[in-house]
Amino acid sequence: MGDERERAAVVRQGLSVAVATGLYGISFGALGVASGLTVLQTCALSLLLFSGGSQFALIGILGGGGTVGAAVAAASLLAVRNALYGLQLGPTMLPKGWRRFAIAQLTIDESTAVAVAQATPPLRRLGFWVTGIGIYAGWNVMTLVGALAGDALGDPKRFGLDAAASAAFVALLWPRLTAREPVAIAIAGAVVTLALIPVLPQGLPVLAAAVVGSVIAWFWPGRRPTQPEAAG
Repeated sequence: MGDERERAAVVRQGLSVAVATGLYGISFGALGVASGLTVLQTCALSLLLFSGGSQFALIGILGGGGTVGAAVAAASLLAVRNALYGLQLGPTMLPKGWRRFAIAQLTIDESTAVAVAQATPPLRRLGFWVTGIGIYAGWNVMTLVGALAGDALGDPKRFGLDAAASAAFVALLWPRLTAREPVAIAIAGAVVTLALIPVLPQGLPVLAAAVVGSVIAWFWPGRRPTQPEAAG
């Protein structure tokens, strides 16, 4: 009975995270279309990339007039953290065969956070699969809904949506600014970006700021590995 109750609790936790996160996909769908992508392109990003921070960064740069190369590079830098999560989850998930590809696709902030919060490997695996599959399904359905709604609105500038993708990305990162290190990185990144905007093509100042932020994080005094946090 105890095992059943524990499994039920993990399922409830995973589903609650999945529902809350999946609903946010409607924002990405609408903002993706507002940034100049088609409905099909917006949905393909959620199906294939499936990383909220990376997706919002990509459409934020594209919507601001940046190059495709700069947008892809920024999204890739943010996606590196998922590879690090994969290293942490490897001993628990024991990826083999086709499961390696499924685990890699579903390894995001939320699925990792729910998994590592559990006490035993079986519960960690259950939390990972419930959260990951739930978010993937909900995120993609809501992306389609948002993309269709955004497409129906027409010209995004009429509603002030041409800058909304960048604003959404900032809102996604804001809850993480709860300690001195992320605040320092955010300030340094903002200063570097503002200084380079007049002299570099659009999109490249963001990449330069990402490099500066990585250097600061690496050499931050007393730096220690931390558990992954759930993203909004």
